[in-house]
Amino acid sequence: MTINTISEKNKAITKTELAKKMGIARSSLYYRHKRPAIDDEVKKQIEAVLTDNPAYGHKRIALALKLNKKRILRVMKKFGIKPYKRRIKKPRKKEDEGKPETQYQNLIKGISPIKRNEIWVSDFTYLKFKEKFLYLATIMDLFTREVVGFNVSRFHNSELVLGALEDAIKKNNPPGCIHSDQGSEYDSQRYVSLAEGMGVKISMSAKSSPWENAYQESFYSQFKVDLGRTDRFEELGELIEAISMSLLYYNTKRIHTTLKMSPEQYKKRFQEMIDSPSRKMGT
Repeated sequence: MTINTISEKNKAITKTELAKKMGIARSSLYYRHKRPAIDDEVKKQIEAVLTDNPAYGHKRIALALKLNKKRILRVMKKFGIKPYKRRIKKPRKKEDEGKPETQYQNLIKGISPIKRNEIWVSDFTYLKFKEKFLYLATIMDLFTREVVGFNVSRFHNSELVLGALEDAIKKNNPPGCIHSDQGSEYDSQRYVSLAEGMGVKISMSAKSSPWENAYQESFYSQFKVDLGRTDRFEELGELIEAISMSLLYYNTKRIHTTLKMSPEQYKKRFQEMIDSPSRKMGT
């Protein structure tokens, strides 16, 4: 049997008749290529990035969205998307050579915190859901490895990471330092103002050095395994609930290989040691 024709008593059956016999819509017999829908979703994400970063070209957009730059360029050409404005390139002066791309340095390199709320590390990742993207931003306490704040958004922009920071400070005392990769969302005025207004120092990895924020990179790698396939969910709300439950599982149940216990258990043990100096932290 083929979709196009079926021989019944040497008589061809049309798609309309076939669909009627099968009890389905005629349109169901046609293959729908997923690329147009996916390209449309990528287009929306590109436009969201350009809203905050109007001068970004396809390479910076690809870095912001963590997608392949060739894919970004193809979609931009397909929909005629161009950066809203460009700065004229000026000759690089010798005295500028060797200067960092951002005013913020890596303040946590080689440092191991000895207490809670000393160093927070932050990052974001994306998840695919029904040909769309969903972004998750998290903030982790580097001492307990607990996810102290998170935010979920349909788009990658400054609101994504700002929401995670706001969530973290609602439930915890401000840290001494918060670290992230370089990125306009972490360098935005609202994000910087909120952090520095609480006396929090801002730290950033060197450009193109993801290993300087390896704690979050490692976390996301395992988190996606724990979360499982996203296409098993029917509604977006179900996926967001699953994300929340996976984070709760990570914080309260899952044994961390470095801590030898869950982050919450480690936090409780540490607090017990502070409350009772005579007791030693065990495993």
